[in-house]
Amino acid sequence: MTKYQSCVKCVMDTTDPDIIFDEKGICNHCHNYEERAKKELRRKGDFERLIAEIKRSGSRCLIGLSGGTDSSTIAYLVKRQDLDCLAVSFDNGWDTEMAKENVKKLVEKLNIPLIKHQVNPEEFRDLQIAFLKASIPNAEIPTDHGIVSLLYHIAAKNKIKHILQGGNIVTEAIMPKSWGYEAKDLRHLTAIHNRFGSIKIKDFPRMNLWHWIYYSFFKKIKFIPILNYINYNKKEAKKILQREIGWRDYDIKHGESVYTRFFQCFILPQKFGIDKRRAHFSTLINSGQMIREEALEELKKDPYPDADLMREDKKTVLEKLCLSEEEFEEIMNLPIRKHEDYPNSRIFFHKNSFLVKVVKKIITKNY
Repeated sequence: MTKYQSCVKCVMDTTDPDIIFDEKGICNHCHNYEERAKKELRRKGDFERLIAEIKRSGSRCLIGLSGGTDSSTIAYLVKRQDLDCLAVSFDNGWDTEMAKENVKKLVEKLNIPLIKHQVNPEEFRDLQIAFLKASIPNAEIPTDHGIVSLLYHIAAKNKIKHILQGGNIVTEAIMPKSWGYEAKDLRHLTAIHNRFGSIKIKDFPRMNLWHWIYYSFFKKIKFIPILNYINYNKKEAKKILQREIGWRDYDIKHGESVYTRFFQCFILPQKFGIDKRRAHFSTLINSGQMIREEALEELKKDPYPDADLMREDKKTVLEKLCLSEEEFEEIMNLPIRKHEDYPNSRIFFHKNSFLVKVVKKIITKNY
């Protein structure tokens, strides 16, 4: 039994089985944050060069718009820079009414054209149930894979070279590897669905390893973490969106999706002992946007904002997935598995692999 320990700087602890502490009690996540921040946060002038490069390309930029803080900030930012952009909404059937309203306000007030892609509900339901039955920590892979694939496909179809995405260092850098897995790995997604799914997938957006190479090397489509190019403060960004757009806050990370909210606030803590707030808060602590004492107080609260919302979400999730209470309990009681227990292409997606290094150098060009 591993002795419990928590980082003295952030709030990551031994619920991450791979965590390492130095002689001062500071964890590897804090050290990794410092290294990534030095390498990936852009310097003065880089943002202007990026905007100029996008304008010189003569084509639109593409953004995935969920209505969350990060994607909404990007939409606001690119219009302030007078960039010609196209927004894509990936509708998997789980968006809250607040999220839909936020997207509507953004596209109307900022005058951004929107492509709304609605997934085949039966296919997506089958994928979600398959991943729940696989009993692995990242059951959100179908959504994440579908979003990335759809963005690449639309970019290629419309001859767009720049996809502006919300992943960023100052709010999202810390996340234990044992808590998730690479969503772009189609082999992994297909293996799990083949084992636990019940219908054939035809329409769901997918992208294999060769698609990824083709789009990156030959089409030269770049995924750009544009929020790393600005002084991004999440609290300030929310205030601006509320004042300028009439945007509404979800009060919980990824609260724009009922399923994501239920998965992160109920299934992960209850079944896997994972509270993702630790990673989210720890990133904010390292970026100076939260103090450790505040994070510790927040962690004393239940992941769900209130019990009534939890019960309402559970009812909605079970109804939409056509699961009975008994079937859901069976899933919750399945032995926990690792992503490595299923076929995958981890060797190609590992951050230190030659392929990933080369592709990243291409798609994250310094401006």
